[in-house]
Parts: sequence; C-alpha cells; structure tokens
Amino acid sequence: MIYTVTLNPAIDYVMQLGDTLQPGAVNRAGHTAYQFGGKGINVSTVLARLGVPSVALGFAAGATGEWLAQGLAQQGLNADLIRLPEGMTRINVKLRAGPQGEETELNAMGPLISADAFARLQAKLEALQPQDILVLSGSIPMGVPRDIYLRLAQPLATRGVRVVVDTAGSALWQTLPCKPYLVKPNHHELGELFGRDLRTEAEIVERAGILQRQGARNVLVSMAGNGALLLDETGAVHRVGAPRGTVINSVGAGDSMVAGFLAGIACGKDYADALRLGIACGSATAFSLGLAEAQQIEQILTTDF
Repeated sequence: MIYTVTLNPAIDYVMQLGDTLQPGAVNRAGHTAYQFGGKGINVSTVLARLGVPSVALGFAAGATGEWLAQGLAQQGLNADLIRLPEGMTRINVKLRAGPQGEETELNAMGPLISADAFARLQAKLEALQPQDILVLSGSIPMGVPRDIYLRLAQPLATRGVRVVVDTAGSALWQTLPCKPYLVKPNHHELGELFGRDLRTEAEIVERAGILQRQGARNVLVSMAGNGALLLDETGAVHRVGAPRGTVINSVGAGDSMVAGFLAGIACGKDYADALRLGIACGSATAFSLGLAEAQQIEQILTTDF
C-alpha cells in the first residue's frame, strides 16, 4: 500500500484574472476554482486517477478542515485526517494573469500541530508493513520540529518501509542516512543543497550521485520544461524529456510526477518506464488547470517524448 503524509494541507483558491495583475486596484476574476490538496494529497489524488489505491494521512482543523475532508471524500480518496482542536486548515490563493499565465501565490500559515497530534500520526504509521511506500512531502507547519521528516522516516526505514522524501534543504538532507527509497528535488533545490547553480546535465548527475552516496537509493530530479532525470539504485541514469504542450499550471506538477513514478513501480514497471509515466503525469497537470486526469495522461503517453 502507498501512504502519503501532508503535514500542512490546504484548500487552494485559484483565480484566473485578465491580462495583468494590478496591485493596489480592483482585479476581477474571469474564472475561479477550489482545489483540495497539499503535496501528499496531490500525490494521492493522481494515484487514484491512475487506479492505484493509497491512504492520505494528515491534519485538518476547523470549518475549513471539515470542508477539506468532505472534498477529498467526494473525490473518492481514502483520507485519514487527524482533527486538530484549534485553528483552521489554511486557504491559499493562486492568482494567474497575463497571456503566459504568470502565477502569483499567497500561501497562508497552517494551524498549530500539538505534540499529542504528532504522536497520533506516529501511531498510525506504526501499522505500515515492509515494502509499503510512505511519501513525505511539503512544507513543515508551526509547532512541528524542523527534523520532523527524519523522525518519521527513521523507524519506518529500519522496518523495510520504502520512504519517499519530496522536500528541500535540510529537511531533505537529514533523511539521507535513513536510506530513503526515493528523493525528488527539482534541479533548483538540488543546486541549493550545494550552494550553486547546476547548469549542465553532468552537474546534475554529479550532485544526484552525492545524495546517493549519502544514502538515497534513487534520486529523481525534475527539470520543469526539460523533463526529468533519474539516477537509480544500480547507478544507471535515465533521462526523459518533456512532451510538447502549453504550460497552464505548475502547481502540483512535481507531485503528479511522483505519483506517476510510484504508480509505475507499484504496477511492476522498470525504472525507465516508471519515469516516463511520471513525466506524463507531471506534464498532464502542467497542461491543465487542475491535477492530471487519466485521459490526459494516456493521451500524452501515446506521443513521442
């Protein structure tokens, strides 16, 4: 089974404006939509659309938390959310304007997660079995230790759970001694880990190799319009470009790539084919207003990329 953890879920209020966003003036939206998510929930959503079951774990608070839980249930997700006694699940505002669909994001703070709530999450994770997959992704909310992903990953990895880490900076680096099954920085995040811009594919492979030597079994590096690169646990490098299309939305594209890759692994595909499915999923999200739909993914898979 695949489990996802979203420590700081959100309801995204997406507003499509006109040609420009005008600060200090009234801006009217031509189209609005709500998306229930957060990085781990996005992974579970795309997995469900691919027919791969998962359990979405996380926290919900207040009236917006009730709305989040109802929205996920309506989408057919198996969500097991811990209810917090105080605060509200956050609402983020995503503004898109201009002919190129330039995005402006206003991300709110999430509710405080108490030590008791964190202990309840750890108790749920104790039920995971060897070869289960656990996806740890997204921002770290208030009240949670900065080494939260290390604390969650360490006991599970020793029991044979395949841990996937999709975050940046020290939160990613700290988990490497746990030998995570997969880490997925984008090329900017990978460069930031080493304090430099990575301008060539060779530099990306070199730095991904350092993460592998520090413990990561597989390193998946997303590169936006240039596709992605996977350094697998055998040392082989898999490189797939991105399909052609008009980018409408970048929110959730990386999460969709993770979902596609894991769906491929869960269905017995080899690393190369799993990577291709991951890129198809990420691109399908980038080419639409919401997260990738199965029909879009299948259509992209029929193209040559």
